[in-house]
Amino acid sequence: MATSLDASPAIAAAPGIYARPWARLLLPSYSDCLFIAVLFWLASTGNGTWAGLLADGDTGWHIRTGEWILQHRSVPHQDLFSFTKAGQTWYAWEWLTDVLYASLHGLAGLKALVLLSALVIAAFGTILFRHMIARGATPFAALVVSLLVFGASSIHYLARPHIFTLLGLTIALWMIDSDRRHPSPRIWLLIPITLIWVNLHGGFLALIACLGLLAAGSLLESAAAVLLDGSPWNHAPVRRYGLLAAACAAVSLVNPYGWHLHQHVAAYLRSDWIRNNIQEFLSPVFRSESSHQFEAMLFAGLMTALWLVARRCFVPALWILFWAHQALASIRHVPVFMIVAAPFVAAALTELWRIWVEPASGKSFRGIFAGLARDMAPGCARTSVWIAVVAFALALLPESILRWPRDFPEAKFPVRLAALHEDRLIAGRTLTEDQWADYLIYRGYPRQKVFVDGRSDFFGSEFGDPYLRMMQGRWDWEKLLDKYGIDTVLSPAGWPLASLLKQSPAWRVVDDGGDAVLFEKVRSYQVRFIQQDSSSRKKAQSLSNENPRSGRRY
Repeated sequence: MATSLDASPAIAAAPGIYARPWARLLLPSYSDCLFIAVLFWLASTGNGTWAGLLADGDTGWHIRTGEWILQHRSVPHQDLFSFTKAGQTWYAWEWLTDVLYASLHGLAGLKALVLLSALVIAAFGTILFRHMIARGATPFAALVVSLLVFGASSIHYLARPHIFTLLGLTIALWMIDSDRRHPSPRIWLLIPITLIWVNLHGGFLALIACLGLLAAGSLLESAAAVLLDGSPWNHAPVRRYGLLAAACAAVSLVNPYGWHLHQHVAAYLRSDWIRNNIQEFLSPVFRSESSHQFEAMLFAGLMTALWLVARRCFVPALWILFWAHQALASIRHVPVFMIVAAPFVAAALTELWRIWVEPASGKSFRGIFAGLARDMAPGCARTSVWIAVVAFALALLPESILRWPRDFPEAKFPVRLAALHEDRLIAGRTLTEDQWADYLIYRGYPRQKVFVDGRSDFFGSEFGDPYLRMMQGRWDWEKLLDKYGIDTVLSPAGWPLASLLKQSPAWRVVDDGGDAVLFEKVRSYQVRFIQQDSSSRKKAQSLSNENPRSGRRY
């Protein structure tokens, strides 16, 4: 007998007009409305151009990597984009997403990428909402939890490969939850899902971790039943889910880099330099709206975990506690925690809801709300054609009606300077912000090479430390610029390095765009001329002071 928390019986079929097949197909459901609302919310970012989904420059090098793969019919094993580590071993471990992005970009430009990303983000949230409803959560509880999930995860709503982990984990956990209550051969579909997932994004490890905790939690639940109830040992769930975890882990080796991919990802996740310097690996700071939503869900999740333990539901309790710890250690794990905790927090809220509404009469305020929730439930558990209709309409709408991004957002990237000085940036050994380097790769590949870009796992501390020391204007910034032959700097105006370069006679400002400044190193003969000219002026001034009547001497 499964010990997972089952909040309520299955939802009854919709009465009246919704019982008719054509009506269920043509009339929009509440979950459809949620999906469409999220789409239009994402469309409103970036001044209504969807550009908020392009706020991370990594999308640029993913597109160019995919083009390289399509051109060469193989995955790269060496660096393509830098002059610092050119030719060194590099793993394009999200190669399948790269190919997808490159194909869509070739078909319809950045419009196709942002539309795909918006559809995936809306799908993950809607499927999570449907999971909560399927477990018997009241629509109000499911909606509140869904809004918390959407808000807390919003910092990760970008056209990057990790959105496929949001979708994949949501689907996988619903499949596991359903299988625990009603075992089905469908659970083994997680094996081919993992095979695809491992080539889309490294977040497949989240599924492996959940399956390992599933096997361990199943063992604890069986042991509790033996010790507390005197029941016989039930090894079936432990064997079933242990085998599933092993099979998914084994099939994850089916990627172009084999076990080297796992070795690389493990080193990446253990790197102290990355955990201390890369923003998404830092612990959350509870000062923004999204962090407050995570905080609310964190407290609710921890209380729900205690409630689950009291009911001997150890698997979801382990999931919540493990991912709560991971989310507090690294902000990149916040969406994973939200996905894991959401169905069980909604179940706990539904129990509180029932305690509140059950004693009430049907005509009371509480009774009316209870009746409204019952009437809404069937409409939350179905899907009509409207999601497909809206998706196709968005894809076909012309630029004159709906503004689509033609470039990365100017508020985040030096679009104007990169366009005006493209040849100079390509010809030079350019130092710039890692995100801006991603954008330069997007604009200038294959000719554009950069010092470092957004692939922090590739550059690590070897080049990450010099990069930070130069941008921060540390005492050895000039030596480092000379060491790496940097002759062009595209700097954010706020970098300490920008102020130092403006004061240095060895550098000149090519273009100052306000938010970004382009510097070029003065040629050696120009440096000598400036120094000699300065020395001559000082000497002449000194002689003039000694003999005011003599005037200028040559």
